[in-house]
Amino acid sequence: MNAKAIRTGLAAALLCTGLVAGAADGDNKAPTAANAAAQVPPAVEAALRRNLPERLRSFPQIDQVSRTPMPGVYEVRIGNDLFYTDAEGNYIINGEMMDTRARRNLTEERLEKLLAIDFGQLPVKDAFVMVRGNGKRKLAVFEDPNCGYCKRFERDLQKIDNVTVYLFLYPILGPDSTEKSRSVWCAKDKAGAWLGWMVRNEPLAKADASCDASALARNIEFGRKHKITGTPTLVFADGSRVPGAIGPADIEKLLAAGGK
Repeated sequence: MNAKAIRTGLAAALLCTGLVAGAADGDNKAPTAANAAAQVPPAVEAALRRNLPERLRSFPQIDQVSRTPMPGVYEVRIGNDLFYTDAEGNYIINGEMMDTRARRNLTEERLEKLLAIDFGQLPVKDAFVMVRGNGKRKLAVFEDPNCGYCKRFERDLQKIDNVTVYLFLYPILGPDSTEKSRSVWCAKDKAGAWLGWMVRNEPLAKADASCDASALARNIEFGRKHKITGTPTLVFADGSRVPGAIGPADIEKLLAAGGK
């Protein structure tokens, strides 16, 4: 069940119960990062795992219960979706938690960690590689050949040197995207065919029918698993990811921070 379905199912129940964060009795520790990392009392976790599915029939299986820096409020994780609740599941919040003193979006920071992709675990056999300069810095990119933002990004990427780019064809914009991706994947010079189309608007040759392009389906499955919902999506060596096209200056900044 995706986040939209979860939230739709919760909406009706939340309209009846209200939307208030309650503090647990006796849970009055100061809101610090250390407290957030502390173990959730077994009785609290058991209560949440029991009460939320009983009271909200559409509530899926809970993957993890964690403390938050806010006293008496706990994070409930379902896949990569986050909700907040009191110790008994009497109230639940679907929204973002902000640290007003530090001016930090705690929900956003948590999601960045959850959505990070271990660069070493990328299925690079299903990508083709382009090396510029010494290739010491690394970057993985998921792109659709019919994505206009991807074309703009590829033109900007030509200005970046000393980088190894792992290009994952990610045809999500329709059947023609799949056909163009097949043409690139099945070309003798994949990088040449890709750059010819994306940077110089050169037509792609039709793929041989006997070519094994199963990597495309595997890329789609990998992307769904890791919630890659748009192109281009960039993954840097430190596991951080950026959805959408960014300019050369930002690419350089992120490569310097995490691409060593």
